[in-house]
Amino acid sequence: MENFPIINLENLNGDERSNTLKMIKDACENWGFFELVNHGIPHEVMDTVEKLTKGHYKKCMEQRFKELVASKGLEAVQAEVTDLDWESTFFLRHLPVSNISQLPDLDDEYREVMRDFAKRLEKLAEELLDLLCENLGLEKGYLKNTFYGSKGPNFGTKVSNYPPCPKPDLIKGLRAHTDAGGIILLFQDDKVSGLQLLKDEQWIDVPPMRHSIVVNLGDQLEVITNGKYKSVMHRVIAQTDGTRMSLASFYNPGNEAVIFPAPALIEESKQVYPKFVFDDYMKLYAGLKFQAKEPRFEAMKAMEANVEFVDPIASA
Repeated sequence: MENFPIINLENLNGDERSNTLKMIKDACENWGFFELVNHGIPHEVMDTVEKLTKGHYKKCMEQRFKELVASKGLEAVQAEVTDLDWESTFFLRHLPVSNISQLPDLDDEYREVMRDFAKRLEKLAEELLDLLCENLGLEKGYLKNTFYGSKGPNFGTKVSNYPPCPKPDLIKGLRAHTDAGGIILLFQDDKVSGLQLLKDEQWIDVPPMRHSIVVNLGDQLEVITNGKYKSVMHRVIAQTDGTRMSLASFYNPGNEAVIFPAPALIEESKQVYPKFVFDDYMKLYAGLKFQAKEPRFEAMKAMEANVEFVDPIASA
């Protein structure tokens, strides 16, 4: 089995730049996932985020999760559970408008730390999108401008904890799915594993690594690249020991953004993927998240006649 792709972003600054870009290209084409080290976010920032996230779960969410498990009788299930996930979550929205100040239970320090972390992740996501443009032969800024829509991108963080599970063979931490959006940056627990991706019909562990950021591609990048890059099915396996922390930050198109294959990537006028408004896709995805992505793309094709073509560079 090939090794999971680990990219040292510092190598972009020297003689290894072309080789590093090639590694990113290979990861996007063949894995849909890669893991970043030396990505520019200070280790002490990540350590503080981890400490405060785990502290918040213990203080504000752990007991609620136990009560939920008890109310649904999940500890005694005898058959596979297919309609819920063994996770405790909340969502922080950063763009276009932050909700951090409105969320209850967050103390002031945690709010400030997460605002700072989000700004750093936003910058990293936009740098990665430009690296993808470079590899694809697209004009710098093409992907960012495509995502922009009329009010800028959607950007938010799903904060999850996966507590110890007595029946991990019957309940998934998170059921298998592809991500609907653009590019996803994950800061995950480095001690408790569980994230897996599907490659060549085999489930492969995404290795926990201290201070790394795991990157994966969402459905929108598959569409814009006309299938050159693919979003990949992934899941979280619940563990019997330890609580796994996961902060997944989604840099997605704006609601009104028109998504379509980049003209430069359509060979011989063969367009495989549809044109659609991102918000329409998300409305469909909400009910079909844990199903195959292909029927979602087909449903968007049926709506395509109603979408007006917009050149993202010309309108930026």
